[in-house]
Amino acid sequence: MWQKAHKLMQEIHLACKNLPKAERFRINDQIERSTASVCDNIAEGYTAYYYNDKIKGFFTARKEAGESQNHIRKLSGKDYIDLKTSQKWVEEYEEVIRGINGYVNYVRGKRGASK
Repeated sequence: MWQKAHKLMQEIHLACKNLPKAERFRINDQIERSTASVCDNIAEGYTAYYYNDKIKGFFTARKEAGESQNHIRKLSGKDYIDLKTSQKWVEEYEEVIRGINGYVNYVRGKRGASK
């Protein structure tokens, strides 16, 4: 899950290098932050000691993945990336989100079993 999110972040950051300068502090900055935050929060959640802290990190990662999908759609809507690339990235973030959901359910199961 982290590997997929990291690969997506790298692809998107590379594509953003070709955006017009006028977008530098608009969508470019926002998408670079949200895509990096997905990876950061997955790592933070995975390494957290307490179950609730793990879940909190993964929930934040999931929200950032949704925000990243929205920014990807904006890039496509402004014709900065083609529709095929946009769909691919949005679908790959759906896979990341499903992975996050699965891990949260796993952690919840572990938390329930330890009580």
